[in-house]
Amino acid sequence: MMKLKNGSGRVAGVAVVEPTSNPPDGFSPHTRCPNENTGVYSENYGPGLAHCNTTKWNPLGNGLSYEEFDFPIFSMKDDNDTQLIRQCYMDHNRPVNGSHPQYPLCAMQLSSHMSAVTNTPTCMRRNSISFSMSNDMVCDPLSDQNIWAPSKPLNTTQNGHKADESVIIVSARLDSRSFFSEIGPGAESAASGLITLLAAAHALRNATQDAQLDRTIFYTFFHGETFDYIGSSKMVYDMEKNQFPIDLDNVHSVLEIGQVGFYSSSNLWLHTDPISMRNSSIQKEVKNLIDNLNSAAEGLNVSVKEPDVTQPLPPSSFQRFLRARPFPGVVIEDYNSSFSNKYFQSMFDNADSLNVLYPPNLTPAEQLNHVTDTAKSLAEVATMVARALFLQAGGKKTQISSIKADELTVSRMLYSFLISSNNSWTQEIVAPKDIVHLNNNTVNFYISVEQQASLPTILAKYLLANLTGSVVNVTQENCRNQKESEDDKESKHLYNYIWVQGAALPNSTERDGFCVRSTVHWSRAISPAFELENYTTSEYSTWTESRWKEIKGRIFLVASHDLEMLTLGVGIGVLLSSLLLTYIMSSKADILFSSGREPTSATY
Repeated sequence: MMKLKNGSGRVAGVAVVEPTSNPPDGFSPHTRCPNENTGVYSENYGPGLAHCNTTKWNPLGNGLSYEEFDFPIFSMKDDNDTQLIRQCYMDHNRPVNGSHPQYPLCAMQLSSHMSAVTNTPTCMRRNSISFSMSNDMVCDPLSDQNIWAPSKPLNTTQNGHKADESVIIVSARLDSRSFFSEIGPGAESAASGLITLLAAAHALRNATQDAQLDRTIFYTFFHGETFDYIGSSKMVYDMEKNQFPIDLDNVHSVLEIGQVGFYSSSNLWLHTDPISMRNSSIQKEVKNLIDNLNSAAEGLNVSVKEPDVTQPLPPSSFQRFLRARPFPGVVIEDYNSSFSNKYFQSMFDNADSLNVLYPPNLTPAEQLNHVTDTAKSLAEVATMVARALFLQAGGKKTQISSIKADELTVSRMLYSFLISSNNSWTQEIVAPKDIVHLNNNTVNFYISVEQQASLPTILAKYLLANLTGSVVNVTQENCRNQKESEDDKESKHLYNYIWVQGAALPNSTERDGFCVRSTVHWSRAISPAFELENYTTSEYSTWTESRWKEIKGRIFLVASHDLEMLTLGVGIGVLLSSLLLTYIMSSKADILFSSGREPTSATY
């Protein structure tokens, strides 16, 4: 692609056919040092660790996603339309008897109009100027929703500090990307951590309700982390401004689940921040969290290790909390000093790369309920995380043996995110209004813009509600009105109620819907830069996406050179003949167009 960019200026567009298999040597269009300018390490905080001076986390990164191309690049699936294009090329553009055609006879026209210009400050300034009555926008900030749920009810209508409340934030990311915005499978970079946290929350549902814990576990899913930590920056900003149900003083510690899909072939690594660890109280709490993780791993097929004490944190949401103040925290990854993921944030970071494989000849329904080896591995990690969180929250070690992630649930989530979101399981647990978002393709983890919640957000919201909540016997109307009875005015401050479709009734198109009560909530995931209207800041993400017109392409045949010259010759001949004929007619006009004149003295 770079050869096309830097080579001939005659390139007007490129069409790329999606490969059917992953390149064995790996491919990553991201940079070698993801999010290097918005993490915690800078000239003022661990300058020797900034800009990946000691560790290149993504050694295969080529930065292709961040290059500027002057021509459109289209991605196409290898289907019938693609075969038609190939056949057109083979029939008309392929060399014959060793001689190449002077120019392509089968041509393709690509149309991809973008409205935005130059950069974010310019396009946001133009957004604020009304050029016409339509007041069209030219770009939008990248944005979506963060999903979060405390393990016990908190009053979410009152923002700011909660007295005597101590929370453990356990997080994962909701997004990924690739070179093409419509293809972001994110199997290892997003789905592995997301599914592990959902499974851990499910495993803790009964344990957190039965035990009297000292701390509240705060399940958090950040969106837009790929683009300079959009979601985590917004949550930290809201906590600082008392615009969130808890503040930073309520945060006891942070545990983040990153890329954990490949741990079965290596180890799990517990990454910490060497700068904040210089504080003795932080160091003590971090050691306690690591001890809890080691205790939780006992008896499981999980091996945990710690990197060198001088190694910085990998790219992680935890870094945005550390930018605000020192916190005890650990980031769990399946690598030590560089990604195990050879396809980081590319179209190849898919189910195949994560070894989500099914026996041949299984139907979609059978694949949904088939427990894969990857599901078993992630269930082990989820069990360790759940047990460690229980201990970190004040639970007793004698009680953790009953905490175990469900392998079938993990396998179903893998299938829903990486194979097909439209299946019998997901259809039962989503609201009727959101069933239209489910499809038979791999989920796209690209954040996009805030026109509507993305599919990963929708799935995470319903999965977290169903896996951590409970079914309550209330009417559909009361459920949608956020109350359990006609006189109930308090529950809406503590819980969120969702009416879901339920299972299909036998021999009927009707479904047996029910109401799920949970503590799941969501808030905007948008960079604070757009709230502050500071589009040149280096403190926060300033990513925007252009408004697009219809994206389309067409193929057609270009006439041969001889036919074009013949057509040109005939056209010139017709033109000259027309000029000559016009001249003759003009010079003989008196003869050709003469008519008898009436006498000047004639009257009527």
